[in-house]
Amino acid sequence: MTFLGIDLGTSGLRALLVNSGGKPIGAAERHYGVTHPHAGYSEQDPADWIEALEGAVGELRGKFPEFAAVQGIGVAGHMHGATLLDAAGDVLRPCILWNDTRSKAQAERLDGAENVRELSGNIVFPGFTAPKLEWVREHEPEIFGKIAKVLLPAAYLNYYLTGKYVADMSDSAGTSWLDTGKRCWSDKLLEVSHMRRDQMPELVEGSEAAGALRGALAKEWGLSGRVIVAGGAGDNAAAACGIGALDEGQGFVSLGTSGVLLSARGGYRPAPETALHTFCHAIPGRWYQMGVMLSATNSLNWLAKITEKSPSELTTVLGDELMAPGRVRYLPYLSGERTPHNDAEIRGSFTGLATETTREDLTRAVLEGVAFGLRDSFEALIATDARIEQLIAIGGGTASRYWLRLIATVLDVPLHLPSSGEFGAALGAARLGMVAATGATVEQIMTAPEISETIYPDVSMRGVFNEGYQAFCAAYPSIKAIQ
Repeated sequence: MTFLGIDLGTSGLRALLVNSGGKPIGAAERHYGVTHPHAGYSEQDPADWIEALEGAVGELRGKFPEFAAVQGIGVAGHMHGATLLDAAGDVLRPCILWNDTRSKAQAERLDGAENVRELSGNIVFPGFTAPKLEWVREHEPEIFGKIAKVLLPAAYLNYYLTGKYVADMSDSAGTSWLDTGKRCWSDKLLEVSHMRRDQMPELVEGSEAAGALRGALAKEWGLSGRVIVAGGAGDNAAAACGIGALDEGQGFVSLGTSGVLLSARGGYRPAPETALHTFCHAIPGRWYQMGVMLSATNSLNWLAKITEKSPSELTTVLGDELMAPGRVRYLPYLSGERTPHNDAEIRGSFTGLATETTREDLTRAVLEGVAFGLRDSFEALIATDARIEQLIAIGGGTASRYWLRLIATVLDVPLHLPSSGEFGAALGAARLGMVAATGATVEQIMTAPEISETIYPDVSMRGVFNEGYQAFCAAYPSIKAIQ
């Protein structure tokens, strides 16, 4: 018996095959692009997701005979995307992605409506799904009038796999249509954004069955018997399942395209005034909170692109010894910011530049700016009484030990590095598929990974980085006033 975890990311899809013990057998990846038809727009063609899925599955089938024994599938996906379908189930327009900021005005209007924050547990951010639909209603009324279903990216893959319109709680909590405390669609929230309950998918917990793999698809993939597809999860909830972050005090910092600081919570404790996200977990009866910065490794990738160096080339020259904050300061707001500012229009900046400024100075400033941005989320979480004494570090940015030492020192918490290369959203999705297909308990399946290394804060640098963080905080209103 084997299981398939699918991580539908912003830049590509990863399919992970695991055995009955949850150990990785093999993985395959396919990549696709994002289109930006106008400034602030970010879209994808859902057909690219299907092509990527079929390509990854074809590779796994060809390489690993164990694929024929797949009994359960789980899908994780990038959150908030608006995939609009007509009555025939056909896609009406490209999916509007999580980092699309066109609906700022609509988000502000919805956020100010009565009881919206109270019911959803969150600020209505421009990247959330509801304001996207308001934008479509106002600017593309012909398309809006044809909408029969709105699916998030992971739910769209579930639809392709099962033929059913089903979404999980964790992903749906990022729409501004879910009563996050009660874990159900809110008629009030739907009404405020001119949507109907019949346009929503059925809700299930992420570890519950969403349906069975379509017969035709099972035959095409060489699978026999009933293959269960789990409800799945938003990408960060799936990553939490992948590292066993289920209960109070467990969490992670993710250095991906965006930066995420996530803390599992023992109950529902919304704090929308902090610009934290309070979402349902992918498992029953649990929630989590997270702070999100929109440009984490994306900031380093941007610098790499304009300097014609790879990210690793930029960070390697810094060595291993942590240096005090430099004269150059970087604000990491290339695509706006969520926590704590909720500002879609703010943009990044370098200050303190001089004729002697080097590429290494710019690199240090970028790494420090991202670390300070994560500290913003850390402070917001602590203010809600979250217990954060240690964190697991995941994501592509963890390849830089210098960056990890910097973040550990800025946050003043140890960072644990898993020994296995598979511990993120794809593994979490596979684990959800395992629970849905076998009936095993969440606690049996979603265990913490073995830790290979722990990065501790540099106590001698704590004071200078606290001063650096205070200067970083003071810079935001200044740059906001200029822009």
